[in-house]
Amino acid sequence: MQSYEYYCHPTAEVNPNSKIGKGAKIWNNVQIRENTSIGEGCILSKDVYVDEGVSIGNFCKIQNGVSIYKGVSIENKVFLGPHMVFTNDLFPRATNEAWTITETVVKTGASIGANATIVCGNIIGMYSMVAAGSVVTKDVPNYALVAGNPATIIGYVCECGSKMTSINDEVYECFSCNKEINISISPEEI
Repeated sequence: MQSYEYYCHPTAEVNPNSKIGKGAKIWNNVQIRENTSIGEGCILSKDVYVDEGVSIGNFCKIQNGVSIYKGVSIENKVFLGPHMVFTNDLFPRATNEAWTITETVVKTGASIGANATIVCGNIIGMYSMVAAGSVVTKDVPNYALVAGNPATIIGYVCECGSKMTSINDEVYECFSCNKEINISISPEEI
């Protein structure tokens, strides 16, 4: 499917019942299933798979080999690193016809590093950052920097991507862009 509104590589498969935003770039061997929505200015790199019914916001960058399965929702300005993984079933079996999709939400500005795994049923908070290779099994708070298996909070990052320094228990400052952010974490979060 080619449009003057966005670029689509000739090897990509885009279902005609999907919506692709202006200025998007869809590269080699990308497959986009039916009833999906891809926002403006998104980049879907080589070998990306977008399952039916998935919604991706504006200005997202999805690197090589990422699969976004049904039940995953991506907001605006999200970065998904190469070969990171989403799951969508907490109890997968090859022959289970009664399987249940468990939803995952990636909030605006979040970044997920290469080869990270996001176990379904979690929210990846606004402007948070998941380190490469991490396994996320719980919600990630806004601005949190998480790493490890299972992923735990190792700091906080600014909207600009720089690590922030604690001023007190709830206020962090970014020395790169001089922004102060009030961070409050509920006990249910990591």
